[in-house]
Amino acid sequence: MPRPDLSRVPEFFHGYINKVKEDDLMPALKSSTKTLFELLTTIPVDKHDYRYADGKWTIKEVVQHMLDGERVFTYRALRFARKDDTPLPGFDENLFAQTAKAHKRSWNDIVEEFAALRRASEAMFASFDNEQLESSGIASESPIYVLGIGYVVAGHVNHHCGIIKERYL
Repeated sequence: MPRPDLSRVPEFFHGYINKVKEDDLMPALKSSTKTLFELLTTIPVDKHDYRYADGKWTIKEVVQHMLDGERVFTYRALRFARKDDTPLPGFDENLFAQTAKAHKRSWNDIVEEFAALRRASEAMFASFDNEQLESSGIASESPIYVLGIGYVVAGHVNHHCGIIKERYL
């Protein structure tokens, strides 16, 4: 399966997709998983609640945002792969971050949850055949398709790992 056709993905997501080097979805997901967990295991405890500027998320909040985003994206992919053409709403990532209470969670619990979620995401995308990967739907008032969502999942993680490295560490 080639890289996603960017004409079938909202422009907002092109930056995430462009953060993915791999030309096949499963290696792309596995590579972003490796990048993510190599980074998470190196973040010092005293940085977990660090924010690089007033009004910016802490590292815990960024990781919780990645978790929440992955859940939303993979839910969309599942619905579209199953031929559900119900338009799906967007989500307010800032509202999610404000109400997730990441500061009350242990770092290990967040990391373990992400590991479980990523295993499930990889298994779900691996289960899709070409027809399912080509299935599309409407999310956030824009057309998108399953293969594109898979690359968004990988690229979203790559994007935020880069931000953590550049701005937080």
